[in-house]
Amino acid sequence: MSPITDSSNSGLAVLASTTFLADIAQNVAGARTQVEALLPFGADPHSYQLTPQDVAKIADSDLLIINGAGFERFLDNALGATGGERTVVEASAGLKALTRGQAEKMEVDPHFWLDPNNVTVYVANIRDGLSQLDPGGAEKYQANAEAYIEQLHALDAWIIEQVSAIPVERRLLVTNHDSLGYFARRYGFTLIGTVVPGFSSDAAPSAQQMAALIDQIKASGAPAVFLDAAESSTLADQIASDAGVTVVTDLHIGSLTDGAPAGTYVDMMKYNVTQMVKALK
Repeated sequence: MSPITDSSNSGLAVLASTTFLADIAQNVAGARTQVEALLPFGADPHSYQLTPQDVAKIADSDLLIINGAGFERFLDNALGATGGERTVVEASAGLKALTRGQAEKMEVDPHFWLDPNNVTVYVANIRDGLSQLDPGGAEKYQANAEAYIEQLHALDAWIIEQVSAIPVERRLLVTNHDSLGYFARRYGFTLIGTVVPGFSSDAAPSAQQMAALIDQIKASGAPAVFLDAAESSTLADQIASDAGVTVVTDLHIGSLTDGAPAGTYVDMMKYNVTQMVKALK
């Protein structure tokens, strides 16, 4: 079901931090409000550096939609320094985060969107933000949100069906960085380890950590290492070679593609799941 159409336009300048958030928000906004993505297709949000043009877009925005939970570190210094006034919607607000580490060094996993059920909360937060700034469009935003949530529930059911083709003992995930926790929890996967420690892709493993991961992969029987297409495969290739497994380098975790195969959030999730099923079943 597509967002309902509306000949009127809200006139709002709406900016989303990433391409997948822009697509989710556009499904709520429908024809009434255009949503622009700040980051370009294929950018790694963990290592992105803002350009002067990006700062200007933020300054001109009425509504900025972010994932939250520390995901957009590239915005840390920009929001206070940019001019203009805007409403900021934290799409993940209200969700309970996965964490790692101890209290003084606690890390929060921001990758909520890799479980479509979490995205229903994103939709509600985005709907409320749009409706607050554009009360005249509230009814349209509500209807669009309901229609899109139906798509998300259908996506969840589709993923469950696809994953059922993978034997339980092969539902093992090794990733470049710790990005698939919510996905694994929802769909019954076991996280064996990561090439890069932590929830960001811009850290670096020690030689001891790499050796330990190779041992974990061999002991578990995990058949593959999975990477986001935006991430360097150098370390993963080395680890996979030593462990005798394959590397899947073309998942799309933090960015959509410009057209196929991951041109929308729903298509991105379906593509990723299809690649996992191929590698694991």
